[in-house]
Amino acid sequence: MELSKVFSLESCLGAVTRTVSELEREGKPARNVTLERSYDTTPEDLWDAMTNPERLLRWFAPVSGDLKLRGRYQIKDNAGGLITECVPPHYFSVTWEFGGGLSWVELRITAEGEERSRLTLSHICPIDDHWKNYGPGAVGVGWDLALVGLEFHLSTGEMDRLDENAFSASIEGKSFMADCSEDWRRAAVAAGENPSWAEAAAKQVTDFYTGSGL
Repeated sequence: MELSKVFSLESCLGAVTRTVSELEREGKPARNVTLERSYDTTPEDLWDAMTNPERLLRWFAPVSGDLKLRGRYQIKDNAGGLITECVPPHYFSVTWEFGGGLSWVELRITAEGEERSRLTLSHICPIDDHWKNYGPGAVGVGWDLALVGLEFHLSTGEMDRLDENAFSASIEGKSFMADCSEDWRRAAVAAGENPSWAEAAAKQVTDFYTGSGL
């Protein structure tokens, strides 16, 4: 299925509000990388799409483990961690353990009418070497891509999942990722980060996601 027949990438890019803020986690300075957007579905359906392993497989990745409070989860070929809070269908938080690093992910769902819900996804990052090199776009663009997959899933119902590899390799996909990276640069500057650092970090992220460029 052609992506344009389901929804426009422009609407996906514009639908997401991207912010960066300062906070502390475990007594150390950190940054909160947050994506917010609304979907045309109920909180219960959105919660199911984001927590049910059968549906996660259709838009995100295979997720295994003891998927309940204090249980451990594992995303295939990606992060794993501990489910630290779980309040269906409104909130969960997990540790995000990958490559020897530790960060944290929080997800909130609120109703915006009978058939519309707002998702707030926060990835809390320590100020480590990875952050210093890549900034918010390192995790932000990855989640942007995931939310494109979620929108595709919610728009098509039982139809095939988005082909992430083909999408990421396409000119349309690379342009989308570059635009997201630029949005994260702007969010970092708005949060008070050094503009020169934010620009250099965003370039690293854009090059990583798009290869040698567009």
